[in-house]
Amino acid sequence: MPSGDSGQLVVFGEWPVRRRAGLSQIFRVKVRLHYTWWVGLALITAIVVTQYPEIFAIWQRIAFGLATSVLLFVTVSIRQLALVGLALSRGIPVRRLTLYVFGGVYTISAESTQPVLERLIAVAGLVTNLIIAVVFYGIYIGFVVAGSEVAAGLTQWLGFIYFMLALFHFIPAFPLDGGRLLTSYLWSVTDNYYRPIRILSWVGWAIGLIFAGGGISLIVLSRQWFVGLVLTLVGWALASGAGLSRRQAEFYVGLEGFNAGHMVNKEYRFITPGLNIRDLVRSRVLVTGERYFVVKDSAKWQGVVTLRRLKSVPRRLWASTTVGQVMIPAPRVRAARAEQSAISLLEQMDDLRVSELPVLDKDEVVGVVTRDSLLRLARTRSELGV
Repeated sequence: MPSGDSGQLVVFGEWPVRRRAGLSQIFRVKVRLHYTWWVGLALITAIVVTQYPEIFAIWQRIAFGLATSVLLFVTVSIRQLALVGLALSRGIPVRRLTLYVFGGVYTISAESTQPVLERLIAVAGLVTNLIIAVVFYGIYIGFVVAGSEVAAGLTQWLGFIYFMLALFHFIPAFPLDGGRLLTSYLWSVTDNYYRPIRILSWVGWAIGLIFAGGGISLIVLSRQWFVGLVLTLVGWALASGAGLSRRQAEFYVGLEGFNAGHMVNKEYRFITPGLNIRDLVRSRVLVTGERYFVVKDSAKWQGVVTLRRLKSVPRRLWASTTVGQVMIPAPRVRAARAEQSAISLLEQMDDLRVSELPVLDKDEVVGVVTRDSLLRLARTRSELGV
């Protein structure tokens, strides 16, 4: 029974697409495959294998089941990536996508979207599900007329599964499309993006548990194994996806109202470009465990030095090599602005894949903000419920 945790995630890969217009924009979305997919693929294959025993041999039904499972996965993935492409084409950045049996889960910040855009994406998801189901049923009818029993049976199963998914997504619970649609309306009314997500994610989690409990009841009480397993799987996946969405929303709520100026370590000690690497390692790295240093002279900041840069210099040369020689020059450093929101700052760190950023106030560096400090603040405020 799910507890609301998303469970382990299997990194599925990064899908690069060239940026031009619409779905052909350049984006690099990290796609993660939730482990419930493996159970779903096996279950769908098993269900199809039990069909038509008097018509097809067992090996044919296994191939039939595997083809149905793979086609469902491909269709769900393409549908979800199309929605991500729609979001990107409207200027909404999406960096991560987690694929579940029922669709996908992604979270975007309120700063980068609007209620009307969220509504557009939700409606597009609902309509897309229905269109795909109708297309599969249309193909099924065509194969029936042509007398192709195998192809007709496969598309019939896909049409049925997608029609059930289309109905499922009308449930007003996050992260289903119906929940996203309701979230956009609540956002318009309350002028708050994350709190409706938190509430509707709890609803999604509860509905997921009800589905899973109903599936288990069918298995135990009436021995309806396949229907029971399908309900349990869908409920399990929904509860997991809702739990992931809730935790992400709670995290962003914890950072609301804070900016980089609030989070910066104003007691940060800068280093000078003339300091040699040996002295830096002995006085700072080995004592404090720091991995990121801002280089500044009396006039202005010069750049930054990371632990990776220090390690690239042979040890025998540490005493004769200054940090000014190995630093990343200031013009090449992506810095944060003091007025930049904490949520935007975290997203910038994710984009750059860094854990520290210098903070500028009127082009003057005032300190460093770390990813750990952002995570700690969000976690603490979430635990306190503020």
